[in-house]
Amino acid sequence: MIPRAALSKTLRHFSSSTRACIHISHIGKTPIPIPPNVTITQSQTSLEVKGPLGSTSVPLESYMKLAYPQENVLTIAVEDAEVKKQRSMWGLTRTLINNAVVGMTEGFTVPIYLVGVGYRAALEDDPRGTTNGGNGQRLNMKLGHSHNVYVPIPAHIKADVPSPTKITLFCTDKHLLGLFAARIRKWRPPEPYKGKGVFIGDEQIRIKSVKKK
Repeated sequence: MIPRAALSKTLRHFSSSTRACIHISHIGKTPIPIPPNVTITQSQTSLEVKGPLGSTSVPLESYMKLAYPQENVLTIAVEDAEVKKQRSMWGLTRTLINNAVVGMTEGFTVPIYLVGVGYRAALEDDPRGTTNGGNGQRLNMKLGHSHNVYVPIPAHIKADVPSPTKITLFCTDKHLLGLFAARIRKWRPPEPYKGKGVFIGDEQIRIKSVKKK
């Protein structure tokens, strides 16, 4: 026979009361500071952000709720945080709005480094001009190929080459900036044996040891 004291420790106790399960997006609930020189206009399907560097719009779902608890402070909420789609779009929408505010006031800058013997980059005029949606300039890069690599710069991107092995890109749209930086990186991705390639920002790779026979 099991003693009563030991029996109470071995048995599991179940409760019939329901537990409150509240899901909150830690990113979505963070307030967004709005600078005085930014104007926000809300419609049923989008949110327009105007600033010193231009204007852009962020799509809004019907269940998104925007409020201004304080002056120049924007908060975002959803109708039902228990719904998985609403909860996932909560944080995403907050990030898109914050990126739009930062992009229209300060913009985004990303450096690109060319690491390798003989790797060079230069900024020059594009012979094709602005016919294909570019801004009239292109990057002339030497990346270890048998030929030079020419990359036209889109109209929404501003590029600068402060040194032969560094490229600086500027754009008001963080997403488009990342796409163009990845397009440049694709010509010579970093390789793990000698550490050569095109690096974006503070990107680092783990160097592998060469297999010896």
